[in-house]
Amino acid sequence: MPWENNGGGGGRNTGGPWGQAPGGGGGGPRRPGGNTPNLEDILNRGRDQFKGGVPGGRWAIVGGVLALLAFWGVNSVYTINPQEVGVELRFGKPKAELSGPGLHFMLWPIDTVERVVTTVNQTQIGVQSSGSRASAGDGLMLSGDQNIVNVQFSVFWFISQPVDYIFNVRDQGSLVRYAAESAMREVVGRRPAQEVYSDDRAGIQADVLRITQNTLSNYGLGVTVSQILIENASPPAEVIDAFNEVQRARQDETRLQEEARSYANTLLGDARGRAAAQREEAAAYTNRVVQEATGEAERFNSIYAEYVNSPDVTRTRLFLETMEEVLGGSEKVLIENGTQGSGVVPYLPLPELRSRSNSAGN
Repeated sequence: MPWENNGGGGGRNTGGPWGQAPGGGGGGPRRPGGNTPNLEDILNRGRDQFKGGVPGGRWAIVGGVLALLAFWGVNSVYTINPQEVGVELRFGKPKAELSGPGLHFMLWPIDTVERVVTTVNQTQIGVQSSGSRASAGDGLMLSGDQNIVNVQFSVFWFISQPVDYIFNVRDQGSLVRYAAESAMREVVGRRPAQEVYSDDRAGIQADVLRITQNTLSNYGLGVTVSQILIENASPPAEVIDAFNEVQRARQDETRLQEEARSYANTLLGDARGRAAAQREEAAAYTNRVVQEATGEAERFNSIYAEYVNSPDVTRTRLFLETMEEVLGGSEKVLIENGTQGSGVVPYLPLPELRSRSNSAGN
């Protein structure tokens, strides 16, 4: 054997690798002053020790099996909270059925579970908050009329397809943020700044929600955007004073326009009132003249009918009425010619007497 020459001394040695023959008296353990133990003896002693069985007997084996079963059971049973949904994976492939709230069992380690929170999430954009990677400068946008607008808004969304949410996109929250910010920049870039500030916020929110939802659906993120809320829209802090001056000037312009419009309405109302009064007067005058003309024509017709029946009487009557009308305001006093006078009393100052009587009456 190879170890026959390990005894040293250069001569033949039959004592094995440690210089002692296998059948010699030194087969036991090495004692003081004795020889080195044999390798075969060492192996035999180890074999004899294991013939007695595992230390502790069969109860140790049963305890180990129970411990393994307990460890497997703890990992095979899981709980889903009320605001969560569980997605079981078998060899990394999701199952079709989702796990609702409660206690569930799976074949671990063949099966694993991923938990997804189904509550509404809020993503703020343009608002500086603690623990957020976003900065206040994210809300600076260029409007359609080349003005810079600082828009601070929130995106409210929830997970509607848990399997798509887990496997289709890696960083889901960042994708929601980027899609909403891109949609807001697109909508603001098509509108003037005044609509963003106050005039049409509702329309802007609806457009941003529609564009954001379409983008996330194209990526297959598995989320639903429930609301876009613009919390604040204002100019940047560097130009806020100038913007306030412009707003005050616009308010003054609006006030002066309202005052001018009110004054114009007052003048227009007065003019319309006077015009209506003149039209009423003209209509009344027209009606009066027409009625008088109609009356005169009827009177003439009635006189003409009487004249046809008795011309002499009618002629005399017309003469007397005409003379009465003509001489009614005359200052002369005419008396009928008689046998004893010339018809006019020259020495009787009737006009002076009449004027004196009028003065005394006043």
